[in-house]
Amino acid sequence: MQLQPHSPTVGVYPATDDYVHAMEVRGAERLLFVAGTMGLRQDGTPGATLDEQLDLIWSNIRGILAAAGMTVDNIVRLTSYLTDAAFADANAAARIAALGGRAVPTTAMVVQTLVSSWLVEIEVVAAA
Repeated sequence: MQLQPHSPTVGVYPATDDYVHAMEVRGAERLLFVAGTMGLRQDGTPGATLDEQLDLIWSNIRGILAAAGMTVDNIVRLTSYLTDAAFADANAAARIAALGGRAVPTTAMVVQTLVSSWLVEIEVVAAA
């Protein structure tokens, strides 16, 4: 499988260092669509802080990917749902760390979650 990022510089605003406008996936045999994943422990309780929830989210995503024989290197698209715009920087830092600095198309939105203690939810698309 080959990944080809696309961030044109003409006719569209510039991409940032941690973001690309589009990711072309060539030769993939499998796609994995991961539902919104929260910062919950195995017993279903949420982490007490934003940082703990972000750590749990990325741990949960790695576990889901591993069950499909994939890693975070297979992520080709990511959407974050934040309950507060003030969480954007911490969320971006956690994403950059989890992906080892690899830029993928991302979207972050401020939303109301179904449970008020869920501070962030992240969904990904992975390809292999």
